[in-house]
Amino acid sequence: MVLVAATEALVSSEEADDVKRVRQRRRMFIMVGLAYLFDVPILLLYCLTGGITVSLPAMYCLAGVSLTLVALVLSELRLSDRLRDHYMTAQLSIGNIAIQLTAAYVAPEIGFFFISTIFFVVGYGCLRMTGRQTGLVWTFAAVGSVYLFMLSGKHIALPMDTPAERSLALLCFLTTLARCAIVGLYGSSLREMLYKKSNELESAHARIEQLAQTDELTGVLNRRYIMRSVNEELLRAQRKPAPCSVAIIDLDLFKGINDTFGHPVGDEVLRSFAIAVSANIRSVDRLGRYGGEEFLLVLPETPRDQAIAIVDRLRQIVGNLNWDAISNGLKVTMSAGVAQVRQNEAPEDILARSDAALYRSKDAGRNRVTGG
Repeated sequence: MVLVAATEALVSSEEADDVKRVRQRRRMFIMVGLAYLFDVPILLLYCLTGGITVSLPAMYCLAGVSLTLVALVLSELRLSDRLRDHYMTAQLSIGNIAIQLTAAYVAPEIGFFFISTIFFVVGYGCLRMTGRQTGLVWTFAAVGSVYLFMLSGKHIALPMDTPAERSLALLCFLTTLARCAIVGLYGSSLREMLYKKSNELESAHARIEQLAQTDELTGVLNRRYIMRSVNEELLRAQRKPAPCSVAIIDLDLFKGINDTFGHPVGDEVLRSFAIAVSANIRSVDRLGRYGGEEFLLVLPETPRDQAIAIVDRLRQIVGNLNWDAISNGLKVTMSAGVAQVRQNEAPEDILARSDAALYRSKDAGRNRVTGG
């Protein structure tokens, strides 16, 4: 059930990510289209000064908006999802650079207006492009610029002979600055988004790690990780050397609890027991479910006699709990076997001695702690 729920949550998360991705692409494409519309008034002002013909703003806007619409349609139809870069950043950058170079070729008298826009296109694209894509886009822009400046015979300029032309040149400059600021803000938002995603991934990883270590029913360590704790503490105790004790705890006559009160009550007993013990041990101690109604308690830097006293205190706490809150007439006790780690002892040896001590507790009438 947990696996099914996790799978459903994963699918739901992926669908939400897909919707978010389409929304982000839509915003980006709309912003690029608006940038072309933003240029039209400036070009129309140049038309009024007689610098260019009125057909240029119309063709320029038509080319830019058409390119953006094609990208938007591909995004909305989810066709761009098949691409490695589903934002089509490199393709759009090359298309936009081609429009700017063509416009500069057609209207070289204001060519620097279009050339300055190429800086915005490349800077904006680099925020999402890989190194290889950036190299490709730069090469395309460089080859086009070489042709435009060196081979086309065009005199690329920006007229500033009259006050009106100087005012328009200033407007072009301020527009370029504004675009650079937009690139910076967009980059900042990307960094913030990546930082947030990184934190979310770290939290998710920590949660997955916790789930991998935790017994689903009781919330304490599962068998795999409590055995890892045993191994780690054995190595640490033998390195220092320092005393370390291990206790195997068993809930007395647990099968009778299941038979009399039912398995749901038995599960609640295991949960309540784990909570009670976890709340009354040190932060360095490790409690895990060893199997069924058996639990393993690892007590670092604790000699056997002290460990017996600690576990016996836990036994008293468990015995004094108000188990009627779970089911009327319910009484729960525990038995335990405690053993101290010996030099060069294997994990199975310490567990065998603790288990033998546990059986002596049972043979002696249960509800007691015995050292091994």
